[in-house]
Amino acid sequence: MSSVPLVSNAAASGENTRFIILISCVATIGGFLFGFDSGVINGTVDGLKQTFHSSSAGIGFEVASMLLGCAVGAFFAGRLADRWGRRAVLIIAAVLFLFSALGAGAAHSSLAFIIARVLGGFAVGAASVMSPAYIAEVASARYRGRLATVQQIAIISGLFCAFLSNFLLAKAAGASTEALWLGQAAWRWMFWMQAIPSLVFLLLLLAIPESPRYLVVKGRKEQALHVLTRLYGTQEAQLKQAEIEASLSEDHHRPRLSDLINRATGKIRPIVWIGIGLATFQQLVGINVVFYYGAVLWQAVGFSENDALLINVLSGALSIGACLITVLLIDRIGRKPLLWIGSAGMAVSLALVTWAFASASVDAAGKLALSDGMGTLALVAANVYVIFFNMSWGPVMWVMLGEMFPNQIRGSGLAVAGAAQWTSNFAITVTFPILLGSIGLAGAYGIYTVAAALSVFFVLKYVYETKGRELEQMQG
Repeated sequence: MSSVPLVSNAAASGENTRFIILISCVATIGGFLFGFDSGVINGTVDGLKQTFHSSSAGIGFEVASMLLGCAVGAFFAGRLADRWGRRAVLIIAAVLFLFSALGAGAAHSSLAFIIARVLGGFAVGAASVMSPAYIAEVASARYRGRLATVQQIAIISGLFCAFLSNFLLAKAAGASTEALWLGQAAWRWMFWMQAIPSLVFLLLLLAIPESPRYLVVKGRKEQALHVLTRLYGTQEAQLKQAEIEASLSEDHHRPRLSDLINRATGKIRPIVWIGIGLATFQQLVGINVVFYYGAVLWQAVGFSENDALLINVLSGALSIGACLITVLLIDRIGRKPLLWIGSAGMAVSLALVTWAFASASVDAAGKLALSDGMGTLALVAANVYVIFFNMSWGPVMWVMLGEMFPNQIRGSGLAVAGAAQWTSNFAITVTFPILLGSIGLAGAYGIYTVAAALSVFFVLKYVYETKGRELEQMQG
């Protein structure tokens, strides 16, 4: 699969760029809620322990329970989007975000909390695959990567807002376990804050159009032409519709999972394995240990809860800055260079974090303690790692999943790759407390270091460049 020149500016002369950016930004609110829902748990762990009297294994499952819903949500979102549409699935996700936020904050038992978080997981899983897919299907190839990268900025912004909200609420109450407004503990309000952006997302989704490529696949050609005209102008809309129809003409039928299997060989298409590899490696490098257990992590090496939550805010701000770098570069140098550069940077920074944690001693209270020098090294290296992740695998993996599959198998490909991503996420998250108690922080981060190093070779050998290619040119 060779690269092709960027689409000329002349081809986009009738393009309604502002409208495309606007509806893409609405879709990225799903990414914001994805990030907020993923990050809010970070500051609530002490409250969950105190309220539900959970063991270490119980806490691990409560934190990771959302991820079970994510895997299911990602898988069925891709399939349902082929039946009901991309926009319809995002609307369902918005409703689930709202119910999850209210339910998790109100839960008075571990079971009720887990049910609410699993519902949120359905929403996160659906938004994680549908937001970038929607953006990819409405945006021009000239700037599709930049717009899809805004999805990752939205995710990190959601994480940042969750960290900041957690920090401010805990500070106002005195601790996450102390009562705040209406006599409810601060950790409950951390969840309830998510209801506001969830409602905004739901209302704005009602004002955006359905994906034109979905409409063509469903045979709703007049509606597709109307949407394409709003996006690209009358002349370009007709050309776009013809290209989409041509990409489906050879084997046009209702999309199904069996499309992922090559009929000639009877084997799963190579593009599917590449998608699964991208999705899995993004999690094997351990990024969500920082997102979900950041407060626990920094408290384990001697920081107070307040300082640990503040460090999370710093990490969130750095992540947004890293994503802005990707916005500038992704449609210039391409997806593949960003991935392997990020892998190399993560491998080095994770190795330094591992070295720092390996030097830690255990104090009289049973907590890890780092020397000033090693504490500084761990903090700096961990944030460098976060920067490399968020200028590479964080946004680029989602960009590629949204655009790498041919039109006929995009929903099914996203279903499988998205489920693989969230299953890996669950495995990493639920095993971290176990690793922490057995082989320690150094051992856990050593595993993530090896995964980052292996991802360099995976990218160089298997990943194809998609920069500048129209979706109709993608091959499976």
